[in-house]
Amino acid sequence: MAVAADARAPAGSVTPTAVGAIPREYNFAADILERNLKAGRADKPAFIDPRGPWTYGQLADRVARFGAVLRSLGVRREERVLICLLDTIDWPTAFLGAIKAGVVAVPVNTLMTEDDYRFMLADSRARVLIVSDALYPKFASVIGECPELTVVVSGDNAQGHRGFEDLIDAARSDTATAPTLCDDIAFWLYTSGSTGKPKGAVHVHADLKLTDDLYGGPFLGITEKDVCYSVAKLFFAYGLGNALTFPMSVGATTVLLPDRPTPDGVAALLRQHPITVFYAVPTFYAAFLASPNAPQRSEVKLRCCVSAGEALPEDVGRRWLARYGTDILDGLGSTEMLHIFLSNRPGDVKYGTTGKPVPGYDIKLVGDDGLPVQQGEMGELLVAGPTSAIMYWNNREQSRATFLGEWTRSGDKYIEDKDGYFVYCGRRDDMLRVSGQYVSPFEVEGALQSHPDVLEAAVVAWLDSEGLTKPKAFVVLKAPEKAEKTQARDLMSRALQEHVKSKLAPYKYPRWIEFRRDLPKTATGKIQRFKLRAEGPAR
Repeated sequence: MAVAADARAPAGSVTPTAVGAIPREYNFAADILERNLKAGRADKPAFIDPRGPWTYGQLADRVARFGAVLRSLGVRREERVLICLLDTIDWPTAFLGAIKAGVVAVPVNTLMTEDDYRFMLADSRARVLIVSDALYPKFASVIGECPELTVVVSGDNAQGHRGFEDLIDAARSDTATAPTLCDDIAFWLYTSGSTGKPKGAVHVHADLKLTDDLYGGPFLGITEKDVCYSVAKLFFAYGLGNALTFPMSVGATTVLLPDRPTPDGVAALLRQHPITVFYAVPTFYAAFLASPNAPQRSEVKLRCCVSAGEALPEDVGRRWLARYGTDILDGLGSTEMLHIFLSNRPGDVKYGTTGKPVPGYDIKLVGDDGLPVQQGEMGELLVAGPTSAIMYWNNREQSRATFLGEWTRSGDKYIEDKDGYFVYCGRRDDMLRVSGQYVSPFEVEGALQSHPDVLEAAVVAWLDSEGLTKPKAFVVLKAPEKAEKTQARDLMSRALQEHVKSKLAPYKYPRWIEFRRDLPKTATGKIQRFKLRAEGPAR
């Protein structure tokens, strides 16, 4: 077991300094706004969206007004507000406004289905829905099923409902803060994994500050001079820390992009704004490096780059460093733990690993029997730390399976190497057993992506003619036309197979390679391997 905090402290404990910094009577939204106003940053931009810059003073005023709006709508403390907004100033206004008023904010993924939203509204019993007008159509037929729901629409077209900006403008700026405690519920984040209904991970006020105390501040060293941008949107746990908690904790500025990020769009942002702290996922870093429109090193101001969501391929990290002169700090976090708890750190980056535990978190790897494995052996990663969700809302079965006392199951398979760095092997459900031996799909994918012709790859279990499990690779080439014709496709397949054999044990090479123009992904850029597995022969 790796112990990241003081070795004398019990597993899952946090350093006394971090705990002592949060009083029992605590409201995160009030704290993070007041500290910036007291520091004289009222006129400093907190966010920049397509409408322009928004200062900390303007944000505090909007948050106060939105709290008054909620009270005028009859929303009481601890009731829920569902937030389905694109990344503009309205998002932090609604999120922080609800929390400051003691109302539970429930931000949700803007790319879910109508059935997902139907479930979330029913499960949360939200009193208010705040939705961008561009996203309203997915709720239109669901709203009638929720008679107690008040709908507020943000944008130019209120769809016959209350308009967000109209309500803000008409409200009195009410500086009242709900008398919440650090352990009061502040917000939920829905997570669904690859199957099943979404699960509402319930977080308290202290969790947000602790992610900055333990990771954001010590690891990223953000100051008020930084300009931040996150490819991951605010409704994700990763994006919430990146674009709100960490920069606001020190008075930095965050650029918000409501559109879905593309390499070309982000390249334009990097040229337009002096972005110094950049967050993305591995697939985006790879696509950005392959883009002909990606800026040169001299065109950007990057000083800190972070990756999470999936493990970063070693080749991608090294190519980014060579291109931009800045390491990518690869880390592992989760919705349940709110942000990164295992990470490479500035000055201590070992590509091909996810680094070491963040101080304040404890990690152990366990086998199928639940017992700790030996160093160098693969096991499922369990984490203990102060930012863990307290439960999944209204889901006792999944809560008991995930939150094991002070430990939280991650579902990720890892190996701890001899130097204490953790090497990602894959998700528990993605592991392959070939010839009686475990094969990490991520290891095979990394070998494939080190080939100069490969943009990205996904490896899944596939059955051969005798019903035995073997690896199959789905590959996206940088130049797809290289595999359009049969002969060229066969040559490329054999070349990639030999390339993998030259880097890994021979039994790990993919027996089949299928070339694709793209791979199925989640909104965060994670490859959905379960969809590829579902195409395989019946088991």
